Amino acid sequence: MRRIPPLPCLSRRTLLAALLATAGALPMAQAQSWPTKPVKVVVNFPPGGVADVLARLVAAPLQDVLGQPVVVENRAGSGGNIGGDVVAKSPADGYTLLMSSGGMVSVNPHIYPRMPFDPSRDLTPVASAARVAVFLVSRPALPVTDAKGFVAYLKANPGKLTYGSPGNGSSPHLATEMLKSMTGTFAVHVPYRGAAPALNDLLAGQIDFTFDPGIGLSHVRAGRLKLLAVGSPKRSPLFPDVPTMEEAGLKGFDADTYFGFYAPAGTPAAVITRLNSEINRILNTQSTRDRIAALGGEVAPMSPQQFAVKAADDHKRFGALIKERKITAD
Repeated sequence: MRRIPPLPCLSRRTLLAALLATAGALPMAQAQSWPTKPVKVVVNFPPGGVADVLARLVAAPLQDVLGQPVVVENRAGSGGNIGGDVVAKSPADGYTLLMSSGGMVSVNPHIYPRMPFDPSRDLTPVASAARVAVFLVSRPALPVTDAKGFVAYLKANPGKLTYGSPGNGSSPHLATEMLKSMTGTFAVHVPYRGAAPALNDLLAGQIDFTFDPGIGLSHVRAGRLKLLAVGSPKRSPLFPDVPTMEEAGLKGFDADTYFGFYAPAGTPAAVITRLNSEINRILNTQSTRDRIAALGGEVAPMSPQQFAVKAADDHKRFGALIKERKITAD
């Protein structure tokens, strides 16, 4: 019988290198074959809001290029924590994504004493979608015509004005707390369960003002609300003649919110890279730009790394404001 020659003796270092190479090849192979089934996008806010609109705006063209259905599912509640928790605890295989405002990552850890997950540890940024502005609007009967006059009136009437927001820690709430902090003024906060109920009460004259996230702009154009300023570092192209809060004397005022897509931590880097590339391509189409502009925002494509840096910066910036103003969850 012919004798089989012995296998060459491999060193421990050579074996380890071979194992690591094989392990690294598996996720890459999986990423190259991805997707082979529908992709789910969890929106952690109710239908009809900015996050929901952005998710559906991207989902339709994304499924065309991926060749698989992209299904949007709303899982609202607890300031976005419920939907965020669902995604954070999903398999890190690229088939479950999250669309959220930046507030869940940059604000919620500061205002909730306990969260069911750690956004910075359990989620990874995929793609920034849009930067959405807030607009300082008041009831028409308020005797002011611009932001400077509004601040003067607020100073002259401490505690007499009321303002609405979608809830504690929301961008309209933080914008008003920023205004109060920078001007040394006081107004009574009336939290609502969403931006729409706050807008309805403002239209009815039940509250005096709010920082609107864009849903009230049609009422501004119809004369049912008075637009006083934009809470962004630059003017809105929708209302180029309306000054920013900084132009009104509040240096550094920036209450914009970034909305974007996240995935469970550990999702293959190649999948993240492809999603980022495809989403950024969709954002740069004219139809998408126009739709987001109608919401009072602008597309904000970034790399995953740039998106992570922005989230960390906002976490620090808003954390300081939350601590100063002693803001807690509803």
